[in-house]
Amino acid sequence: MWRSLWPTIDRFSLHHFRYIVNQLREIRVVDKRNREVVLDLLQSIVEIVTYGDRHDPAIFECFMEFQVLAEFVRILKIGGNSGIEAALLQYLSIMIQNVENEHAIYYCFSNGYINSVISHHYEFDGGDLIPYYVSFLRTVSGKIGRDTICLLVKVHQDTAISLPLYDEALKFANHGEKMIQIAVRALTLNIYSVADEMVYQFLTTPTASAYFSSLILNLKNKCLHVDAIINGVKESFHEKKRELLSETDRILDDFYYLKDILCIPEQRLNKLVTENIVNMLILPMLLTLLNNRLSNDTGLSAITCLYVLCRLLQVFDGTNLVNVIGSAVLFSFMPPNVTDAAESVVSARLEQVNGLAVCYQEGEEMVDLQHEGAENFMMNYVLKHSLEFTELSSCFDSSPLENSENEWGGIFSCIFSRNHSLMLGSLMLLFTVADSKDLHYQLAAKIGFSQVKTASEMIGSTVAGHIQKIVNQLLKVLASEPPLSVPILLHAAWFLRKLLVFLDQKLEDNDCHLFKTSYEGSCGRLYEEFDRCWFDYIPDVLKSEWANCKTALEESSQSKDPFFLLELASIQNPPSVFYLTSQAIPVLLLIGNGWLIVSRFLFSIFN
Repeated sequence: MWRSLWPTIDRFSLHHFRYIVNQLREIRVVDKRNREVVLDLLQSIVEIVTYGDRHDPAIFECFMEFQVLAEFVRILKIGGNSGIEAALLQYLSIMIQNVENEHAIYYCFSNGYINSVISHHYEFDGGDLIPYYVSFLRTVSGKIGRDTICLLVKVHQDTAISLPLYDEALKFANHGEKMIQIAVRALTLNIYSVADEMVYQFLTTPTASAYFSSLILNLKNKCLHVDAIINGVKESFHEKKRELLSETDRILDDFYYLKDILCIPEQRLNKLVTENIVNMLILPMLLTLLNNRLSNDTGLSAITCLYVLCRLLQVFDGTNLVNVIGSAVLFSFMPPNVTDAAESVVSARLEQVNGLAVCYQEGEEMVDLQHEGAENFMMNYVLKHSLEFTELSSCFDSSPLENSENEWGGIFSCIFSRNHSLMLGSLMLLFTVADSKDLHYQLAAKIGFSQVKTASEMIGSTVAGHIQKIVNQLLKVLASEPPLSVPILLHAAWFLRKLLVFLDQKLEDNDCHLFKTSYEGSCGRLYEEFDRCWFDYIPDVLKSEWANCKTALEESSQSKDPFFLLELASIQNPPSVFYLTSQAIPVLLLIGNGWLIVSRFLFSIFN
């Protein structure tokens, strides 16, 4: 009865908001005794401000009048060891995330309140404070725009000297928790997307731009880790595969992040990131391949280089990186023993490829990239320099290919290598370059890939004269006795089918013999399986797997996962289950102009 006579308190009213704020302003110390009371006050303020942003502008006017954000900063500073930081950051994140009024957002970023919260000295050792802090930073980055980012920049004499939001976030760029890494990267992309002239000048200073070189350096370390996994002898293949998949996923994440940066239409940022990728990642890998070495000075193996370059070409759509790699592959067709001038081809190749980045920079400076036709102008400017080197190609376009793999450098030395992983990897790189829609038509013509059809189905001038040799090499693999491991045969068959399409099935006599030998061997091993206990399964398997086999055979190199290169390299001594013997189920059948692959699905049934 008496309760009904008591006046009801509207907790979202302006009057109640003033009362809560005054309560908070009376707090002089925060410890474990009053911690919960303080948190309740902060929570109530956030709830009322969020409500007022949508329903009562007077509430936010009061929020500004009482300088409530300053009270949040004060509570943070007197919090001591009360453990109030995580909750306070969470409440601030909720408020900033839900405030939609542009005037309110502008006020929140003014007066240095947000920077004070960001720059506060936190004790991050142990506990769960880091996720709350990084989440707060990401929330702030999601609300900034070109008109508000300047409010978070520290300026000295009209020059940006720091951006606490960016600087503090990068401290967690390599944190072990994946979600924290994702949050930091999302934050950086938000900043890059809305940065103004002053901020871009800051981001491209040596101090701030060190982040990009650090990013590439960490990416190289991941590649080295892949090498270590491949060369490890302690782990079983299945353990290696799980670890390789995890590590290559991390590399792929880095590639997509770099691609997102390059998709931001800012010339200075693109130039900076491209330079780091080319100079720190692409060139060292090309050095390994073009110098015909198993590894470079950093210990990165040729197999890993081939995998990373293929993946990079599949992920990046930017013409700069595609054509840098395409130019290098073009130079690698040069046989070093043809002329005296070609004897120094390796160093010349690298010098030319390294000069491509400079050419791109010069081209960008000479023309406004926003102007129509600017991209063609810049590419022609680069090709003017890069293709001068290929004038020496006239000495080898008509020269026969020697049987000795030592007569050739670059990609061809890998294609005709006795190392099957190198052979398939170099072919994968060749086809991936060709399939890139951004490969410049002049480079495509020089490198020998025609864009009339899909490049992986039509190979032209420079390579065309050696297609028969490559086909012969693949047929030797498929017809080998005893048969090689199933993964090698599967991928060799995929490459062979691509080349058979180009040759229109016209094979030389020796190739026809190898073709027939391979076919008869595959059929013989299939007939052997008819006497096994799973004979009744074979017809159903052929019927159900035919569509999957056709899809696998017709897959383009742009969509084909080059992970198989690492798998092949990691199997130092393949177990018997990977051989086409009476104990192995996967079988290759040569049918028409393709290969029918009875895949590894029976492994899970019978092994």
